Amino acid sequence: MSQQWKPICKVDDIPVLGARIVTRSAKPDVAIFRNGENKVFALLDKCPHKGGPLSQGIVFGEKVACPLHNWNIELQTGCAVSPDEGCTQKFSIKVENEQIFLDADELKSLGLDVAGAMSLVTT
Repeated sequence: MSQQWKPICKVDDIPVLGARIVTRSAKPDVAIFRNGENKVFALLDKCPHKGGPLSQGIVFGEKVACPLHNWNIELQTGCAVSPDEGCTQKFSIKVENEQIFLDADELKSLGLDVAGAMSLVTT
């Protein structure tokens, strides 16, 4: 199955050491980060600890510090730096001619808040 790449924005649209949010009808949203070396990364905008908005965190090197409790999350993997544990969903990303693309199928499906979408069934 081939990937369907969806154009999102230009690299310059993301502040250096910052993020841009890609809103989705299915929450949570996706955050695209840009570090000081112009590398870009895409993660679910939800810290694995308490669900903090990673897009509001501080980017340093290839990590982002969650604004709620300062957990450091690896931008490459979405995983917390030891001793903290847990991962947030990472998304495939492609940069071509300064244009950022995300995988359209991943945008539709990965990291959906299934707990919020399920209804309670009683017997």
